[in-house]
Amino acid sequence: MTDQAVDTSGPAETARTSGADEPPDVTPSQFFGRERELKALQEDVGRAGLDTLAGRKAARARVLLIAGRPGSGRSALAAELARRLTEPGDYPDGVFHVQLTDPDGERVPGERTARGLLDLLAVPAPPGADEDELSGMVREAFASRRALIVLDDAVDAEQVDPLLPDNPDCLVVAVATGPLTGIPGVRPCTVGGLDTGSAVRLLARAIGQVRVTVDPRTAEALAQECGGHPATLTLVAGWLAARPGASVADAAGRLRDQQVDSEVPAASRPLARAFRLVHESLPPAAARTLRLLALAPAGLADAHTASALAGCSVPAAETALDDFVRLGLLRTDGARQPQYELPGCLAPLVRAALEEAERPGEIQLARARMLERTVRRLQACRAVTDPEDSPARRRLAGLPSSLRFSPPESAAEWLRIREPALVAAARSAVREGDLDTLARRLVAALVRALAAHRGTEDAAPVLYGLHGLVLDVAERRDLPREKAAALLNLADLDARTGRTEGALVRYRAALDAGRAAGDLYATGRAMESAGGAYAELGDFSRASDWYGRALAQRLGQGERADAARLYGRLGAVHAYAGRYGEALRDWRAAAAGYRRLGDVPAQARALSEAARVQEYAGRPQESLHTCREAVELARRAGDVRLQAALELRLADTLDRLGDPAAARLHRATADRLLEDDSGACEIRSASAEN
Repeated sequence: MTDQAVDTSGPAETARTSGADEPPDVTPSQFFGRERELKALQEDVGRAGLDTLAGRKAARARVLLIAGRPGSGRSALAAELARRLTEPGDYPDGVFHVQLTDPDGERVPGERTARGLLDLLAVPAPPGADEDELSGMVREAFASRRALIVLDDAVDAEQVDPLLPDNPDCLVVAVATGPLTGIPGVRPCTVGGLDTGSAVRLLARAIGQVRVTVDPRTAEALAQECGGHPATLTLVAGWLAARPGASVADAAGRLRDQQVDSEVPAASRPLARAFRLVHESLPPAAARTLRLLALAPAGLADAHTASALAGCSVPAAETALDDFVRLGLLRTDGARQPQYELPGCLAPLVRAALEEAERPGEIQLARARMLERTVRRLQACRAVTDPEDSPARRRLAGLPSSLRFSPPESAAEWLRIREPALVAAARSAVREGDLDTLARRLVAALVRALAAHRGTEDAAPVLYGLHGLVLDVAERRDLPREKAAALLNLADLDARTGRTEGALVRYRAALDAGRAAGDLYATGRAMESAGGAYAELGDFSRASDWYGRALAQRLGQGERADAARLYGRLGAVHAYAGRYGEALRDWRAAAAGYRRLGDVPAQARALSEAARVQEYAGRPQESLHTCREAVELARRAGDVRLQAALELRLADTLDRLGDPAAARLHRATADRLLEDDSGACEIRSASAEN
């Protein structure tokens, strides 16, 4: 008997059993066997490549390919190879694992894959960056590292090639169904079924040695009936483990009796038969819960997801999920807030069973229940960050205890664990398009929860994608108000990451959408933001034009605070353009507006800017007088930092006017102010720097 792997990468940990049989190993699955494949792969790591044979230094990382059908143990083999290669310290910068195919069989876009790798590397990625930019960042990040990268479930070479580091010290292990044509120097290793002896050992480990020992020939026949396929063996073992009184012969006979669609490929029929065997043995309620898990976003579910899909209680859902783990239908991490994963090899079978057994209306209703439950959980997740006496916390207290979070750290942890599934739920809801109202509520709740727990800056890459989803729904449903809001949010993120011209395009589109909706806030905000974008580009004429349009609207609506702010922005761009007369007029108007509003600190700042403009214009005496006005206002407002900064500006102006004694007095005053306010930032005098 050859020493092949008993691959435990099947759908779940082994099932429990009881009775007179020897207790099976119920500890977390461990990899063993497959020594021949592992030896060949390890030898390929050190084997000279074509570049080396030609006398050239390798330009890129070496690529090893583990090819096999889903459920054949290819991912487990890659994980074991990575473990063995990193144990001696050959790759001190670690192992980085990313999935290239979603559980629904769709390829993961390159932008998401690259962003996932950057997250693992703790490298901040700009929101809205395209695939080429992010892939370049990945290659740059690995250029100075000695790391091992596992690219799991690759569809083709086009997914793998952009992520290959230009660094021969890195190693890439790609897992795929077939060859990766187009990547030179790939070392393939094809994974088939287990040999009969290893397959029998896998069964014995799951169901106990006694039932195998009493009928070894039938155990071998059962292993052959399963095609040596680890995922198939895991399902059959789970079925047997749940039935201590059943023999191996019972399982073999039941497996042979299962009928599968003749259109199913021959290589996939053993797994289809095993799934049918387990599915048909479930109680009706449990079988329906399993089928509905095909709707779980990204193949990830928790007890609330299963509860909402099946319309049952949360404890009943927890029990069903744990039973599915023991049967080999699900995987779980066993964390304090457990999350259950439907293996990719079983996802098509569960989906087919769902479509066969459930009516479309029932499927849509289950999806609606799941989305509604997710929205309520997200609302509770955000509300827990509000003060105790806030309306949101009072509403939270009225929710069922199973929906609430306590303390806030528990909500943050739930959000961190469930974020991939939550984002996938939003994408799926928008893509399906039949529950757009729920989709919009879900995205809005997710945006608020992320902002509350992570902050808008940290969550910006995720928020960018979510705002894009809102835009998709708004365009499909012709909702101009929502379209304007989404465009403004996307444009703000574009502007923040330096894509100013793209931001301008979106601000103009938001203006059109705001006008179509009659949304004065959106139109005013779009015009003001467009002015800021033109100012960033150095086009001060257009900037002042757009600020002027926004100002006219604010004045027409009687929004005095916004008008005062816009006067200040106009004053700034006029000053940048050297139009000091207009700049001074606008800063004076801003100061007057803040005076009418009773905002003394803002009035002081506006006057300080007016003094700066007067100085630029070559009118130092007027600047001195205006600056003193601003100092007095800052003193009245109790703004120590502003008062100190203005004292230093007065000192600089007096130096230029030839009065160093008075300048020293003002600097001394500034020093005293800063000493009294120990938390103030350092403010330097321009003359001192010069």
